[in-house]
Parts: sequence; structure tokens; C-alpha cells
Amino acid sequence: MTIPEAFDSIRPFEPEELPQAYDRLLADKQFVEVLAFLYPGVPAEAIAAKMRQCRTNLEFQKTFCYTFLEQLLLKVAKGCDMDTSQVDVTKRYTFVSNHRDIVLDSALLDKLLIDAGFTTTCEIAIGDNLLSLPWVRDLVRVNKAFIVERSLPPRQMLLASKRLAEYMHFAIAQKNENVWIAQREGRAKDSDDRTQPAILKMMAMGGEGSPAERLKQLHIVPLAISYEYDPCDFLKAKELQQRRDTTDFHKAPGDDVRSMQTGILGYKGRIHYHCAPCIDQFLDTVADMPKGELFDKVAAHIDQEIHRNYRLYPSNFIALDMLEGSNAHEDRYTKEDKAFFDKYLQGQLAKIDLEKPDHQFLRERMLTMYANPARNQLILSAK
Repeated sequence: MTIPEAFDSIRPFEPEELPQAYDRLLADKQFVEVLAFLYPGVPAEAIAAKMRQCRTNLEFQKTFCYTFLEQLLLKVAKGCDMDTSQVDVTKRYTFVSNHRDIVLDSALLDKLLIDAGFTTTCEIAIGDNLLSLPWVRDLVRVNKAFIVERSLPPRQMLLASKRLAEYMHFAIAQKNENVWIAQREGRAKDSDDRTQPAILKMMAMGGEGSPAERLKQLHIVPLAISYEYDPCDFLKAKELQQRRDTTDFHKAPGDDVRSMQTGILGYKGRIHYHCAPCIDQFLDTVADMPKGELFDKVAAHIDQEIHRNYRLYPSNFIALDMLEGSNAHEDRYTKEDKAFFDKYLQGQLAKIDLEKPDHQFLRERMLTMYANPARNQLILSAK
């Protein structure tokens, strides 16, 4: 299979490119320090030898990423599973999910796809804003990530979006890979998960035929990701106050790295992934809609599937009741659950390092993060 040169700057590395990528990584001082942190007491030479034995990206994922995630989940989670009953593990899909954690949303999906019986993992859409360090850029491309170019002038952005869409279609149709992409650019800081129609418009820039036919060629599966606790909740609340208080707020260079570290190493409680049915049949029912309406309709359908398939935890209902000053959902949690959540909330709020923290605002923002999944599912079930 020949991969068009147009994709060279954004696609994952091919197997023949891995040895050089390994050499660059192992020559990078910061990457070697990360290895020493992840594998204390293991000689760097042993890790390097094991890395060079990985002939494909999938072998690298199974050798390093899968085992790392297995060990990590024992420390930071009470369990992690995925419901794949609505999909066929012999087929390939574009998983469109809500976005909670910068690294783990897609990393855990890879592990769970293997556990479910898929013969491959997925290629991961990752924004180039997270790839300022050369070794990180190399590592994610070894790990089957393809790059979403951002902050380009309008004309270049249009061309980059078309190339990205064409690559996604190529990955599904020619490479026989799964693909993962978040339903929106960046994480929903308030957990009110909504698909951006612009993401779907971009995806329809590749393929052939009508917009509905182009989306159908990607075999989109809405994927609901539910974490009982979000270790980055206090960082998200902090950023929300900063954006409120500072008109031209921009994240500091180290903010994304801190979010990645906190998200990976922080406690998450129970984790559940849920695949909705592939939307191919739904697309047949809206194929004749005007283009403008079509993308809004498909986005709303994906949202409904994600909201329907959340796994809700006591924390979600406790937060909703606390926000609304009621006990309307007290049948969904115990006094012990509430006491634990209240203690957890206070502990997370205490981590926020702002010069002038607005305690009431920060508390309300954090409660909203946990309440919105329950709120959205309840609204859907009432229809």
C-alpha cells in the first residue's frame, strides 16, 4: 500500500520509519527521564532493546502502552470497561466521543478495543498545540496518532482541514484502521458535551458523493466516556475563572503538560466506555436534507447517543442536587456517598492556586461538571 506524500507531515509513522523514531526518542534527555520515572530501576538499555524489538506501531502499543495502562488502572481506578454490544469487532469505525482527559480518553480506548477482541487499536486525532516538544511529537506518531493542525491562516486552515479529512477516509478505507476524534475541539470544561457541526463538516471534506455519503464512509460510532471522578476538575474550574476575569487570557506554556500529568496520575474511580450503534443507517434517513441542516441534525443525533449512554455515578446526582438545593435524586446515592463527595470536592477546591479565588464561582463550576451528564441524560429520558 502506497501512502500519498500529502499525508507525510500529519500521519502516524509507518513501520519502516520506527527505528529512526526510536533512535531520536532514546537520544532525547527528557524522554529518557520520563522512562526512568515510568520504569524505576529498569536499565535504559533494556527498555531501548525492547523498544527496538517492536516492528509495528501496534506491537509498540501492546508492549508498552497496554501494560502501562494495566498497571496505571490498578492505582488510579476502581475498574474500567467498555460495552461493545452494539458494534461488530471485525469492522472498522470512526469513534466520535465526548472529551474529558487529554491523554487517557484515546489511550484507554486502545486498550479496551484490544480487550473487546478488535485486531487493531485506533489512529488518534491530536492537536498540534499539544506537540511543542519534538520528542512528544515523535512519540505520539509512534503511538498511531495523526496531527490536527491548528492556528493557521484561513486559506491554509481550509487546505489542512481537507487533508485531515482525506487522511481519515484513507485510514478507514485503505489502511483498515479505526479512528478516534473528539466531538469538539478541546475538552468541554463544564461536561456539557455537544458535537461541533464544524467537526462533521471537516470530516465530509474527504471521501466521495453527497455529505451524508461521505460521513457514511467513515462508519461513525458515538462513544460515551464516563469517569466517576475527573482529576483535572480543579484545573478546569481554575481556567474558567481565569477566562472570566481576563479578557485576553491564554494558557501558560506548561498548563497542558500539567493537565496531562494530572489526568494520567489522578484518581478516577470507575470508568466506563459505551459504544452506540454506528450511525450509517441514521444517515440514510437524513441524506436528502440541505447541507446546513444535515450537519446540525447529525451532531444532535451523536449528542443524544452519548447522553443516553453515559454511565452515571452517585457523584453526578449528588452534584445535581447540591446545585439545585434539593433532594430530588437522593434515591441514587447514600449518606456515605454524599459525605465522600463533599470531602472530595473540598479537597479539589483547596488545590486551586489563584491569587483571588472566587470560592462560590469555583464550587459552582465544579458541581456543574459533575451535574451536567446527569442533567443531559434526564432531559433525554423525559422526551
